[in-house]
Parts: sequence; C-alpha cells; structure tokens
Amino acid sequence: MTIYETIKAAISVKQAAEHYGLKANRNGMACCPFHNDRHPSLKLNEDYFYCFGCGAKGDVIDLVARLFDLSSYEAAQKLAADFGIDPKPPTAAAMVKPKRPYIRQFREDEMLCFRVLTDYLHLLEDWKVRYAPKTPEDTLDDRFVEACQMLDYIEYMEDVLTVGDLEERVALVDKLMKEGKIAFLQDYVARKKKEEQHHEQRNSTEPIR
Repeated sequence: MTIYETIKAAISVKQAAEHYGLKANRNGMACCPFHNDRHPSLKLNEDYFYCFGCGAKGDVIDLVARLFDLSSYEAAQKLAADFGIDPKPPTAAAMVKPKRPYIRQFREDEMLCFRVLTDYLHLLEDWKVRYAPKTPEDTLDDRFVEACQMLDYIEYMEDVLTVGDLEERVALVDKLMKEGKIAFLQDYVARKKKEEQHHEQRNSTEPIR
C-alpha cells in the first residue's frame, strides 16, 4: 500500500478539515478557506471536498496541499505526522527482488504502462472538472467520484516510472503487466473515450429546441 492509499484509508476529509480548523455545519458545509467566503459553500464529504463558490475540489491530500501550499507528497507526509501514521513504504530490501528482465522487453512494457497511465490520468483530470457537482443537492456522478479516488494513485505510479530507481520500476511494471492489469486498463480507457466522443457527437447533432 502506498503512502497515498494509507492516508486516504485512515483519514477522512472531514477529520482532516476539523483537525486544521475548518468547522462544518450539520449539512457538512463550511466556509471555504480558498476564497473570501461569507456563507458556507465548501461541501465536506468523507472522501472528497468541493466548493460551490470557487470550484476547489479534491480528496484529503488535495485539501491539505491547498491549505498549506504543499505538494501532494508533502501533504501526505504532513497528514501522516499529524495523525501519527507511519508513512514509510516497504524498503527495497524488504521487497521481493524481481528477476532481472530482458532489458528490451522491460523497456517496451514500461513505455506501455506509462502511456496507458498517462491516458487514464488525463481522462480522470477531465472527469474531475467536467462532472463536478454544481450544487450541494446534485447526485454525484460516478466519473467524478472515480477521479477523486484514483488521481493521486495514478500520479504516484507515474512518479515511480519517471523518477523511481530500477528496482521500484521493475516491481511496478511487473505488477501492472501481471494478469493483464495494464491491458484491462488500456481497454477501459479506450472504451470510456469512445463513450465520451459518442456522447459529444450526439449532443452536437441534436436540434436546438
């Protein structure tokens, strides 16, 4: 489990908000600290926050990153320290050392994983904006919820493939390639993109009434 998964599983948005001084009313609404908010417009849920005034949104790590002007990793570290959670992932020595792959095959698999993760990341970023609720009464769109839940984890895996050491990269690529996980994600992203394109084309051809 990554530090992001550990933090989000242990600390809710409401818990973090209250810990850092944001007081929510009985409807889960608080004054937004990210703009001059006179009336509560920040909705605090267990897994995400959303401001109907300025549009600020995200999960518990995004909240703390914005509150204290930190990166996602720094925000996760702060949450771990403030809530007494051990943020250290397993050391390389503690991990099962993977067999050294044939370098050419590994490079191809690594490039495939990075490309698919990037496509999924862009899709999630679009969903987080496009399907964000407009009012507190709106039913949450599944795509918005998925974006809030998955963005940090996908960014973490991209970071590993970009700046991680060889052993970390090999372990991650092996995990993603095993049992067709990356192939499933590739098909999933392609299918969702087609659904979005079909929906947009249908809307553009419908007559204006």
